Amino acid sequence: MPDLHYEHPALAELYDLDSGWSIDRDFYLGLAAGGPKRILDLGCGTGLLCDAYAALGHRVTGVDPAKAMLEVAKAKPCGSQVDWVESAAQTFRSDARFDLIIMTGNAFQVFLEDDDILAVFTTMREHLAEGGVIAFETRNPAIDWPARWDKDAELTSGERTVYQSRRIVKKHGNRVSFETRFQFPDKDLTSFSELLFLSKPDIEARLATSGLKPKAVYGDWTGQPFDEATSEYMVFIVEAA
Repeated sequence: MPDLHYEHPALAELYDLDSGWSIDRDFYLGLAAGGPKRILDLGCGTGLLCDAYAALGHRVTGVDPAKAMLEVAKAKPCGSQVDWVESAAQTFRSDARFDLIIMTGNAFQVFLEDDDILAVFTTMREHLAEGGVIAFETRNPAIDWPARWDKDAELTSGERTVYQSRRIVKKHGNRVSFETRFQFPDKDLTSFSELLFLSKPDIEARLATSGLKPKAVYGDWTGQPFDEATSEYMVFIVEAA
């Protein structure tokens, strides 16, 4: 079931307020250093990184299944310079090959079934240029994420304030389900989400099946090695096997 958080135009317009530019975007932007590159952003959302890459002169393709998110992305300052494609990462196909392929914002975790994960890795492998790299991150399942996620927030857009409330619905095995309620001045909207938490060995096994291998796995956005006990994230830098 599509997550309303991404599909509803009113929520897509709020997305950058809750998930704006941050240290992880700086990290991904840095991966494109060293001259113009062909970049593929799978699950590009509202296009923050695509826009930043395009502003630096890179050739960028942004792919996302949510039309509402892409409409926000197209309005970015350099939106007209990006090739926007409405497609799921599993089924995206192009004749182009890319020097850098990214999947950010923990989007990797929305793929709940092995078939989908392997399809995404196949997309990445088939579109990777010779010598190119893939980068994505996912949350470390050893961290108690549900304990951090029950929270309320206020998002201000112009003269409008939207109240956001997130609650864990269920934790079952390596999956966590939660709902997020948005109270607008004139309406209430509720999105339902489910995420998969895989271990480092589980991800590495699926990469190997897809003809890929980790070049590095970092535990944070400064490039520190991943520590299973303490690192919040697993940041994978991947190349062809």
